[in-house]
Amino acid sequence: MNELQRRIIEEGKVLPGNIIKVDGFMNHRVDIKLMRELAKDIRAHFAGREITKVMTVEASGIPMATIAADELGVPLVFAKKAKSDNIEGGLICSEIHSYTYNKKVTLIVSAEWLSPEDKILVVDDFMANGEAMRGIVDIISKVGAKLVGIAIAIEKGYQGGGDKLRASGIDVYSIANIDHAEPGNIVFRD
Repeated sequence: MNELQRRIIEEGKVLPGNIIKVDGFMNHRVDIKLMRELAKDIRAHFAGREITKVMTVEASGIPMATIAADELGVPLVFAKKAKSDNIEGGLICSEIHSYTYNKKVTLIVSAEWLSPEDKILVVDDFMANGEAMRGIVDIISKVGAKLVGIAIAIEKGYQGGGDKLRASGIDVYSIANIDHAEPGNIVFRD
């Protein structure tokens, strides 16, 4: 069992609707030391591959993606879920259905921050049905950049998002892949 799995078992909770609550160390109060270890693990998995940028989706994936970008020595770009007045120029958008909020969301990235020469690693804290990752992959494709892979801290494997992405040929690396979750019983895939 890796450290992330241990923390999920000891501190996480399974809430109604298959929500895995890990806000004490992952996505509300952030354990920076743990994020650094996860980022080193991601760097090791993707070693030897040229990466020019890390991408994620706002908001809870930003801490982990920031530390991963720092470990890799590259900039971080995150897709916004709403257009703000400070986004200028061309926009690259992708429509997704948010599992967390159970609604349609448009991911938005300024074309200013991506180019066809980029080699992008997507990093996020969670993956359930894979919609957010599908949206990011769509944005990367629209700009003509190369997707190096996807790194996820916690994959809810029983929801199938990662399996669909892997079946399409994407290298999806999950540090903790949950096979089954109910209150008091979280089982990880090998």
